[in-house]
Amino acid sequence: METLGIGAGLGAIAFWGFLAAVVGIGVWHDIRKREARHETLRRLVESGRPVDHLLTGGLLDGGRRLDRNLKAAGLILLFAAPGLALLGWFLARLAAWALPPLLGAAALAACIGVGCLVAAAAVARSDREDGTGAAG
Repeated sequence: METLGIGAGLGAIAFWGFLAAVVGIGVWHDIRKREARHETLRRLVESGRPVDHLLTGGLLDGGRRLDRNLKAAGLILLFAAPGLALLGWFLARLAAWALPPLLGAAALAACIGVGCLVAAAAVARSDREDGTGAAG
């Protein structure tokens, strides 16, 4: 067996180090954003101004809309499913055993995508009934 030398080891360390740095910076950024929102809310309360529910909800959850995020995830997964099936078909020309596992992965991705779309509809309906969000 041929050895790859120290270059392959350094390359692997650099890759995983980069990945750890990206994840760490992302976590740090989210924490700083959350702290800034809480600081804003704290200053509003200390100033004595009336703070309504919509303002505090928007500050604390960052203005995110769960239904929109679920719809995006569902659509991405629904479009990834045929891509996985097509990849399996192309790989089956080289190795016949590759098609069934990738068709299974495509079916799983499609089911999860449909589940995300159903969940998005349920969240949007719940938000409309509660009057807590601008889902639509």
